[in-house]
Amino acid sequence: MNITQLIGFTGLLAFTTTTFAQSSYPDAIKVPDGHKIALETTGVGEIIYECRDKPNMAGQTEWTFVGPKAVLNDRSGKQVGTYFGPPATWQAKDGSKVTGTQLAVAPSSPGNLPYQLVKANPAEGKGAMTGVSYIQRVALKGGVAPGSECTTANKGKQEVVKYQADYIFWAAN
Repeated sequence: MNITQLIGFTGLLAFTTTTFAQSSYPDAIKVPDGHKIALETTGVGEIIYECRDKPNMAGQTEWTFVGPKAVLNDRSGKQVGTYFGPPATWQAKDGSKVTGTQLAVAPSSPGNLPYQLVKANPAEGKGAMTGVSYIQRVALKGGVAPGSECTTANKGKQEVVKYQADYIFWAAN
């Protein structure tokens, strides 16, 4: 390793430690001790919502989350995978993928999706997603339900909302 590589490597470690210090996030979405970052990505894409009846509320409607569709890029902007659903699935370009169960959400800033912590199911296939135990959604931009009207007259109508979020993949130490 030459000095330029070492400086770049050291800078990356500092970036990771500073940016994703668990202390900067709400307790609800903190990853349990004993885990380390396995992969850092930025998801850029869209979320589909559909105007549907509110559960157990006859005659009332609301925008309902249908699913995501995003490209996962590494820190240099190179595509390393995709995020889609349902069910929520994160798939690396090597074919390995994980699904998961939402454990917690916490408010982020107004107009943006909430922070999220997902417990990953065992990965399918061998590769980048092997060993991932948690997925954290942070650094959110957009993605909230549309502001347009959702009424019984437009039930079934779908709206696409752009969003961006960092997905941090964690594995046990």
